[in-house]
Amino acid sequence: MFVGILGTLGSGIQDVAEFLVNELSFRFLALKNKNLDIYQHLDVFKFFETAKEMQLYATKRWSENFVMIADMANADLDLFLKRPFFLLISVDGPLTQRFTRYQQCISEKSVKEVSLAEFIVQSEEKKYADDLFLLRNLDRANIKLINQAKDQASLFKELRELDIKNPERLRPAWDAYFMSLANLAAHRANCMKRRVGCVIIRDKRVIATGYNGTPRNFKNCNEGGCPRCNSADASGVGLSTCLCLHAEENALLEAGRDRIGSSATVYCNTCPCLTCSIKIIQAGVREVVYSQSYSMDALSSRVLKQSGVTLRQFIPPKSGIVIIK
Repeated sequence: MFVGILGTLGSGIQDVAEFLVNELSFRFLALKNKNLDIYQHLDVFKFFETAKEMQLYATKRWSENFVMIADMANADLDLFLKRPFFLLISVDGPLTQRFTRYQQCISEKSVKEVSLAEFIVQSEEKKYADDLFLLRNLDRANIKLINQAKDQASLFKELRELDIKNPERLRPAWDAYFMSLANLAAHRANCMKRRVGCVIIRDKRVIATGYNGTPRNFKNCNEGGCPRCNSADASGVGLSTCLCLHAEENALLEAGRDRIGSSATVYCNTCPCLTCSIKIIQAGVREVVYSQSYSMDALSSRVLKQSGVTLRQFIPPKSGIVIIK
């Protein structure tokens, strides 16, 4: 794994790098032409003249663990983002906390302190500098840390729980892969109540997908097609008048019992309701994997278990925005 770290001024990117080096045995790689002050607490394993040289070095040793502070041009970072072993982490935080952290950092170097106004100017200049490098790449990060930790010890404690070296961050296991397809299918949903996506798998191959909404050739729910879903009724109220098909129903109808066979798995981003669970059983599905809970979880679990269908929840490693306190 090769981790690149970037972040706003005073966000604590050096602390994150220090954690990876000292606690997870990553080796720190750096470019020669960058400000060496940012490496003052880090044992640099190897310097490189260019980002391309660093990328080639890491590629040949892709199974080893390296980390860098991604202070480079956009095109250079793109070299790394193409590699399947590269993980980008961004670090940001509240302005006042970043200012305090920055003041502590420069006091250690016996550098003249700056005012909050001066810090804001420097922070904005860094954000918009180098062809908008930070603005372009903060949102591209696999993990976006919001560092609100009061000290380094608190930060390290939270980072330990992130399991950064989890290989699924680089190449998702089958559960993560199929659940991401279910989440993608959910984006096609037109039901006004919730977005649900479903994928039916057999022998690690997709045989059907589905999302919830009104029937074929019917006005979409989000266009007023289902009066029940467009009402303000609470969940579970008026189900008998609902015109929407659930994601699981659509996937089962698309697949048909013959294609489902006796070894299929249903991946659904929301736990199936009782009615869908009964249909899943009847279709011969062997296992149901879900991500989010639903109000009928206990009832669905009971009927699925009684019929010999395995039900389990998939919880992926934390990614996206992670708040550290």
